[in-house]
Amino acid sequence: MNLIYKNSGPRLSHIVIAGNTAYVAGQLPEPDCAPDVALQARLVLEKVDKLLAEAGSGRDRIIMASVYLADMDDFATFNDVWDAWVVQGRTPARVCLESRLARPEWKVEVAVIAAV
Repeated sequence: MNLIYKNSGPRLSHIVIAGNTAYVAGQLPEPDCAPDVALQARLVLEKVDKLLAEAGSGRDRIIMASVYLADMDDFATFNDVWDAWVVQGRTPARVCLESRLARPEWKVEVAVIAAV
């Protein structure tokens, strides 16, 4: 199987394409982002959109999404942003977990797997 690595660094690739599937690494807000979870969610999903486009895919082709929230009290707020972003009728399988993220100011991280 042919593997394509995009936006690669010493620690990770932001996209790996294996056959007809794109794996988008967990996306985070910028380190100096405001602590507002709705804003962070919108910024993270914008990053996901850009990476999916680079892989030749889009949000309508997401198979699986993994969402990590620093605090499950933000679940409803995140879902408001998610519901406005995701393509209705083509909603992916999804997991949403509470997790301590790498920086205390980060409130949300999202990784996806999509068809290309």
